[in-house]
Amino acid sequence: MSMIVNRRDLDFMFYEALDLDNLLKSERYSDYDRESLDAMFDLCQSIAEEEFLPCAGKLDANEPQFIDGAVETIPEVKQAINAFKEAGLATSGYDADIGGMQLPWMVDQALNGMFVCANNPIHIYLFLTQGVANMLNACGSSVLKEQYLGPLVAGDWFGTMCLSEPQAGSSLADIRTKAEPLSDGSYKLTGTKMWISGGEQDLSDNIIHMVLAKVPGGPAGVRGISLFLVPKMRVNADGSLGEHNNIALAGLNHKMGCRGATNTLLNFGEGGDCIGYLVGNENDGLANMFHMMNEARISVGM
Repeated sequence: MSMIVNRRDLDFMFYEALDLDNLLKSERYSDYDRESLDAMFDLCQSIAEEEFLPCAGKLDANEPQFIDGAVETIPEVKQAINAFKEAGLATSGYDADIGGMQLPWMVDQALNGMFVCANNPIHIYLFLTQGVANMLNACGSSVLKEQYLGPLVAGDWFGTMCLSEPQAGSSLADIRTKAEPLSDGSYKLTGTKMWISGGEQDLSDNIIHMVLAKVPGGPAGVRGISLFLVPKMRVNADGSLGEHNNIALAGLNHKMGCRGATNTLLNFGEGGDCIGYLVGNENDGLANMFHMMNEARISVGM
């Protein structure tokens, strides 16, 4: 008997309670049928049980370490993530027009649920990245999407959401992170963010931070919050990685129940200019961030 999923329960929910067969008749999901989805469930269960589950205990006992300004994670984590990516599962939560599998939402939630059950700390990196990519696709400019969306969807780069600050907690009206506009349309960010899951790790080529900050001269309180895409490594025009973007890891937090995933304190603009790019319009940041926050809340609930 599986430790992570009851397939009979899934079959009941999909084919008896929710009538998935009828949904698959729609043009949007015409590439799938019950047989192909069952094969996908078999694949996910196999990877979750063979790659994610066996290292769950070891990861909890050997949480990520802060060594010489960087994070070190046990090698089994990257091995599990590579198996997930090689199976094409990093694209499960996206529409076909951006390179995704265009699965029914309920199916994507069930597939990912297997990995959550097997090893939630590893899945956190994947879950956050999907939220960042979907928010960028919904709110970002065509230029930002052209440069950043592909590697996020493929799972080559991971993403984070950076809201809270040490002095403000969850009171976003009181954040102090500042974004100063530059002549080329980019912004220079300075400030500190706290409790950032996945804020630093040794698992992906780049980390794309979605950062709430205030532009000088904007409205007070939450009405003056803007959203910025801030890469750990700057990205050249040809898509290659450039220099470090001066985001410093200041410490790791130890989160009960999820010790295997990094939870970080980050300083933006420490040691040099930290360059970010506006997502949407100035002062619309909180409304745009809710696109990711609401997706995260629903997924956590599921």
